[in-house]
Amino acid sequence: MQSLLKDVLGFLSFFAGIYEGSKKIFLPPKAYAWQTFIYLSVFSWVFSLLSAGYVRTIIAFLGWLFLIAGTAWYTTEDPLRVPGTFMPVGAVITGFLVSVFAFSNPENMITSRTIVLWPTFSAIITAVPEFVEGTDTSTKAKLPKPEVRKKVIVLLGTSMLISCWLQFYFVIDNWLVQYPSLLTDNFERSNFVVRIVEPQIETEEAPAGETEVQQIPKNGVTILDTLQIRVEEELNQTPWSQVERWLIDVTDEVRRLGNQVINQTLGEYEERNLWRVEARVTNIESGYELNLLSIWNGPSSNRQGYYLEKSCRIEPIAISEISGRIPLSQVEAINTVAEVECDPLSRFIAGAPPAKQ
Repeated sequence: MQSLLKDVLGFLSFFAGIYEGSKKIFLPPKAYAWQTFIYLSVFSWVFSLLSAGYVRTIIAFLGWLFLIAGTAWYTTEDPLRVPGTFMPVGAVITGFLVSVFAFSNPENMITSRTIVLWPTFSAIITAVPEFVEGTDTSTKAKLPKPEVRKKVIVLLGTSMLISCWLQFYFVIDNWLVQYPSLLTDNFERSNFVVRIVEPQIETEEAPAGETEVQQIPKNGVTILDTLQIRVEEELNQTPWSQVERWLIDVTDEVRRLGNQVINQTLGEYEERNLWRVEARVTNIESGYELNLLSIWNGPSSNRQGYYLEKSCRIEPIAISEISGRIPLSQVEAINTVAEVECDPLSRFIAGAPPAKQ
């Protein structure tokens, strides 16, 4: 019985200790305490949900200020330092809250600016107390000692450098989203960009005697494949005389179709302004060869850039009203129309496109 009573008393004392510890955390010892600011932030958050319009904005704004003030107060009472610096961990937490408060939006609570300026805000919050002295009721500015000023300068400079590298990462990431063709380039000589995972893009077999596989920009291939369909729609079964007139104005015709294709297929990418389409026409024994070029005007590790090429053969075919389609050599031309046949794959060519004839 005594053993059971002892266990019950120990159990109750355990919960009493938890209660006392929780009371010290949640019940402020006086009105002017960090808990008061935290409770005011929760109170503001609840009432902002019940409000609308500019009133809601004002209450939410005050709630953020209370949360930042309460967190900063709590984390600086017994500061834990970031290893190797005199920056309190509380300043890191407070800097994050300030960054979220300054740059969040209704769509995203955490944006790229939030992450980029987080280290700098944390360093500023760490440095401010070094320039202020006083009590809870009165403060005045002061100039810290030279050794403290050196530490502040080093901390601010290091934090700003980290912010710059974070911003550089987001810039590169945005480039690769808006200009996906950059992923196909060679980054072996880059001091900043390292390819960790190979992109899922189309490849082209290397020429005989070479083992390297050439990566082809997917958007360039899409442009030529779509342009091929447009050209076939324009020329297939079209009277041969009209086709020859079309080929005379091939530069303007292909540019017109190419602009439509680029706006249609690459409308969501900024890189649509870095592609252009051209054409080259040569005579062959059976008709004409039309080479469609999608030319990359953006940055490239090759000084002369690169382009993709797809070849199409345009030949005259005689159509008989009696027997239908038959070769031109076996019948007098009743109606001569064009037939277009294009290569299934595009060729990647490093260097400047051939000169116009």
